Amino acid sequence: MNWLNFFETKTQIKHPFGRGTNANLAPNEEELFNKSYESFENNDILNAYKYFFTSLQNFTDNVANNNIETELQENILNFKIYQGSAKIVGHVTKEHLCAEIIITKKENANVAIKRYILERNYQLTYAYYFSDDKYIKLKLYHDNITMNPHKIFFPLREIALNGDFDKEYIKAEFPNVILEDIEHLEKLDDDELKIKYNFLHTWIDNIESKMSTLPSNDNAGMQAFIYLNFLFKIDYLLVPKYEIYQNASKKIQEYFNDENSTIEAKNEELREYIFKLKEMDFDEFKTKFYNAKYTFNPTEKTSVEEINNFISESLIRIRWYKNNRYNQIIPTIYKYIAFYILYNYGLHPVTKELLHTLVEIQNPNFFKELNYSTLYDEENNSFSKRTIISKIEDAITPYQNRFKLLKPFGDKLNFTSLNEFSNSFYLQIKNLNFEEI
Repeated sequence: MNWLNFFETKTQIKHPFGRGTNANLAPNEEELFNKSYESFENNDILNAYKYFFTSLQNFTDNVANNNIETELQENILNFKIYQGSAKIVGHVTKEHLCAEIIITKKENANVAIKRYILERNYQLTYAYYFSDDKYIKLKLYHDNITMNPHKIFFPLREIALNGDFDKEYIKAEFPNVILEDIEHLEKLDDDELKIKYNFLHTWIDNIESKMSTLPSNDNAGMQAFIYLNFLFKIDYLLVPKYEIYQNASKKIQEYFNDENSTIEAKNEELREYIFKLKEMDFDEFKTKFYNAKYTFNPTEKTSVEEINNFISESLIRIRWYKNNRYNQIIPTIYKYIAFYILYNYGLHPVTKELLHTLVEIQNPNFFKELNYSTLYDEENNSFSKRTIISKIEDAITPYQNRFKLLKPFGDKLNFTSLNEFSNSFYLQIKNLNFEEI
């Protein structure tokens, strides 16, 4: 498996969840990558790029998502790459690659936007902002001297991820600014949006109920788990865009990075933001969502050791709360672990698919409303054991040829209760062996 396969996922789902690419790469992706490398070595530049772009194409149910489009015309290869709100349009010649993203019309940019754009130029490595007679654009120009797939992957990833982020940021911070070149974005069905809106309110109401069960003193840590779990949950399950995503991400970042504030003060910041969300009416809420094609994942590869350490530390916390008879917070922490990992870490596709399965089990009512099969019946404390075991096998089996010690673990799970199941599931995640023999 080369470096690009790491970001592939084989989860077959009906809706996008989380911030990563929820689609499959082509079965011959590695072969296409190698052909691209060979073509670059042979100075066959246009074919090299053609193979490279084809290797980035992703699929849903074996149907291409057309997240990348190419067209060869004589000595020029034209291409389009889709990354959320950003559409990268460019061309390749034997000498160079040129790509750009239209952000907004120059006449719409006030002083604050121009200042933001200038500051962003100091933060980018390969791409840069400029304006022509009509638009503000993010541009990438690259010579093809000594080029190979590795060298072009990261510049293209930078322009794609930052173009998408900046368009969303500008829309969130400057609501009156009209974004350009976003005709590819798809509106969500009102019925789906209503489900998401109703669950947002249900989850906020549940926060209030949970807070009333906490001890009157020394409960700041428990409050933090409840508030952060909520923010991670809406990010992964609801997948909001624009202001909701930007503001929630900012609150999360400030919580973990601000060393000068007390946990009580941080909790109050989270509480105020969460209950502000409750005031949003449906007409405003539904403007914060869209579906789009994605090519690059936003998170970098995370080591297995780092993920395992986080799981171990989290399970130690759970044992502490259990030993001190704070049982009411334990189910929240079990859910928090999965959402935290999915939010923060770049995961191997096996781990990502397994954690998504756990999220489905832990949040059965939400998935049931979206017409997914129920994997766990909360009222009867019963699991769809065969289906769960089958999903675990489906996640792991395709990778066993490469990782000989990677084994399905469905028969080792504890189906006594949801807490016991979650605990045993995390222990098995820690035992996954990705060693290549």
